[in-house]
Amino acid sequence: MNKRDELIAKYAADLKEKCGVTADMDLLTKVTIGCGPSIYNADSSAVSGTDEAELETVKNNFLIKKLGLKDSADLDKGIHTVMEQYGKTNRNKYRAVVYYLLTKHFKKESVY
Repeated sequence: MNKRDELIAKYAADLKEKCGVTADMDLLTKVTIGCGPSIYNADSSAVSGTDEAELETVKNNFLIKKLGLKDSADLDKGIHTVMEQYGKTNRNKYRAVVYYLLTKHFKKESVY
């Protein structure tokens, strides 16, 4: 099992344990690949749920540029819903898991 496969397994476990979601492994794999090399860096592999600048980056770079959504209050609401689902007290919010949950939340699986 290579490093990426190990991370995908870890993300699937995180989804199940912390979010109560059984991962669509095909979609999770595609989302993880879409994150590129950021998943291998300790700092960039996680999303800070309390850092407004970081959440703005998620909105602009992922929701608007990647998923093709229009900027609106719904995007901020969706991000906050996903952060709640992942658990505000959970310190490690993996970027691939957050992106997976956002993709599902906005029903944009077709992008992948």
